[in-house]
Amino acid sequence: MVVEATAPTRIDLAGGTLDIYPLYLFEEGGITVNMAIDVVSRVRLTTREDGRVRIRSLDTGAELEAESAEALPLGGPLDLIARLVRFYRPATGLNVETRSSAPKGSGLGASSSLLIATSGALNVLNETGLPPERLIDCGANLEAQNIRIPTGKQDYYPPLFGGVNALWFDVGENRVESLLVEERAREALERRLILTFTGISHFSGATNWDMMRNYIDGVGDTRERLAAIKRTALAMRECLLHGDLERFGAVLEEEWRNRRDLAQGVATPETDRMMAAARDAGAIASKLCGAGGGGCMITWAPEGREERVAAALETAGARRIPYRIAREGLNVVVNALDPVSCSARPG
Repeated sequence: MVVEATAPTRIDLAGGTLDIYPLYLFEEGGITVNMAIDVVSRVRLTTREDGRVRIRSLDTGAELEAESAEALPLGGPLDLIARLVRFYRPATGLNVETRSSAPKGSGLGASSSLLIATSGALNVLNETGLPPERLIDCGANLEAQNIRIPTGKQDYYPPLFGGVNALWFDVGENRVESLLVEERAREALERRLILTFTGISHFSGATNWDMMRNYIDGVGDTRERLAAIKRTALAMRECLLHGDLERFGAVLEEEWRNRRDLAQGVATPETDRMMAAARDAGAIASKLCGAGGGGCMITWAPEGREERVAAALETAGARRIPYRIAREGLNVVVNALDPVSCSARPG
């Protein structure tokens, strides 16, 4: 039996960090706005006649093998996938092959995308029928064990749902709200929002931990900045709910101003230089993806000046990444023939 799954990554637009427990509780509920993109993660599961499990990353070359799922060692570059296989515990031996299209340290939520793709494939293989929120809860717990730092949940929703969404985090439940559903507006956003890779890998966990610690300890104006980030996320939701792309750039710039001083290392001299080059070419706003410190960057260009801005970014050392908004989320195919409907619909 062969089970293949793909899941998109994401661009976070506003409200990042507000998805981390318990920060969103301290702020009386959190909101994050992001969008799924077709820079995808892939996983292929092939059952074996014996009980052995072999995991192989096609993009990094890392491999791991054990006599059973329970015997998979933890630690090392394939720790997250090993934890997933151990948790879902397939009834047969298994070959697991993974591939990520995102650059290493991209800030696009690639590890969470791969986690959802693998979870979805194992869920179908086992015929357990776990609902989307259960996949997210289990995945967040496993990723926290993997990185040993509290994780947020915003990165798991784009791989599952696709589209452009506001994600609401609160005491009773988390909620997904679809935004920018008109196709012409989505195409305009794709055209004017330029995605580049700075060439600087980052580790979001350390930056997020600094933000959380600063918030709890009341360091500087961290609490005020998180409150401002929530206000900006609400403004971003309004822009995309009503398709107001003329205001989008100003809100994106506000989001970056709030975020860059939250913790040391969010911005770097190299990323500041790239943003300045884009601005000199006419860009309205730029923002680093994820927790910052490097990785990918988004830049909002005026209509008709997209190529000029993109060229300036590349001259400054960034690499443009072509993308489209992913209209669908997780997709699982059994035996490479029959698609299994796993893409959830926001309620």
